[in-house]
Amino acid sequence: MFFSSDNWAGAHESIAQRLLAESAGFASAYGTSNLDKKVEVRFCEVFEREVAVFFVATGTAANSLSLASVQRPGGVAFCHSEAHVIEDECGAPEFFSGSARLVAVPGESGKIDPAKLSAKIASFPEDDVHHGRASAVTITQATEIGTVYSLPEIGEISGIARKRNLALHMDGARFANALVALGATPAEMTWKRGVDMLSFGGTKNGCWCAEAIVFFNPDQAREMPFTRKRAAQLFSKSRFIAAQFDAYFENDLWLGLARHANRMADGLRVGIGASNSARLAWPTATNEVFAVVTTAAAKIAEGRGAKFYEWPVPAATPELVGGNETLIRLVTSFATTEADVDGFLKCLAA
Repeated sequence: MFFSSDNWAGAHESIAQRLLAESAGFASAYGTSNLDKKVEVRFCEVFEREVAVFFVATGTAANSLSLASVQRPGGVAFCHSEAHVIEDECGAPEFFSGSARLVAVPGESGKIDPAKLSAKIASFPEDDVHHGRASAVTITQATEIGTVYSLPEIGEISGIARKRNLALHMDGARFANALVALGATPAEMTWKRGVDMLSFGGTKNGCWCAEAIVFFNPDQAREMPFTRKRAAQLFSKSRFIAAQFDAYFENDLWLGLARHANRMADGLRVGIGASNSARLAWPTATNEVFAVVTTAAAKIAEGRGAKFYEWPVPAATPELVGGNETLIRLVTSFATTEADVDGFLKCLAA
């Protein structure tokens, strides 16, 4: 019963087999192989337009280099106050962008509040050398707490960014989970709603180590080859990242894996909603479930082998958790089984 993170899951068999097949023979290096080029074309097909694609090793690298690509001296990027880029990336976005700042914007359900974003941006006048220059907005899809921006919400954030000519970046570490939850197409959830850059994540959804930076206007990516190289993210044997994406996209495997993970989370949501020893902390739509459980139930589950993460109580809702309760995060993956879900729910029943 491994619910600590979808990062704990291994690799899907099809992806592992594709890597094994690619391990034999020779291919040109540094993104020049036929397989690299094939997968770049596949990205264009997935997003229904010409895009520029850059493979990197981690989501932190994808986020950091994306934001670095649009920063200027004194630059400021706006993100949600609980976003991964500001809470969990050890200052990497600031480091790789030459000390550009991240400015937190609050909002309910893990999503940036549009009115508060407008106000924050306005506090950095275009010609004021003392405060710095607004450069970008970054949103997380799915969010850090398992919710998703609707298509109109993405469009509204984009409209605010456009008024000041700010780039809009999307952290898509769980892009596929959000996509199937909305029932949208990749194009509808990104460039058709004004997204300029995407951190496209595969690692959490069945890949070994496969992340990509996607630019929806290739002209904006002219400096990225140099930025990526200087950040030590240009793999010599990049075909091994390409091989993973090749299998990931084949027959829409990536969407099937995300649907399975979300469906397993649905099982947890239903079971926890009916439990006497737990309750859902807030509604989620993807493969993350947040629950308030009795401390006794949490200990029973841990004693029976369940792995999950104790989540900090949000500052905005200190009354959410009682004295004998614990807030936990449960994350499902392509490898989660119904037996895992049933086993955890039986722990709560005990």
